[in-house]
Amino acid sequence: MELPRTKVAYQIYVIELSKKVFTENSKFRLANPQYNGVLECLYVGMSSKSPNDRFDQHVNGVKSKKGFDISSSLVKKYGKYLRPSLYQHLPTVSSKKAALILEQKLAADLKRSRYAVWSN
Repeated sequence: MELPRTKVAYQIYVIELSKKVFTENSKFRLANPQYNGVLECLYVGMSSKSPNDRFDQHVNGVKSKKGFDISSSLVKKYGKYLRPSLYQHLPTVSSKKAALILEQKLAADLKRSRYAVWSN
């Protein structure tokens, strides 16, 4: 007997990064020409895990069952803490495609607000 598949829910999260990422990482700097150094540097992601669990995975360099590193090197090196005030207003979505669209939209909105933002 096959068990019914449970529906996966995806959440968007935002992690504040140390401002050192802007001076030390040229890819991050090139991706953020709008940044003026006043606001924070941020990482925007999406996951089926809770934001707290996903943050812990990034910081601790967790590997997938197949041995792939599923953490962001930027968050591992520069991650400070979650910024719930920047993502709590967003809905949980039921498809990965919808979550990716929401992640990209939030990242673009934050960049327009003059944050320095990285998103995969």
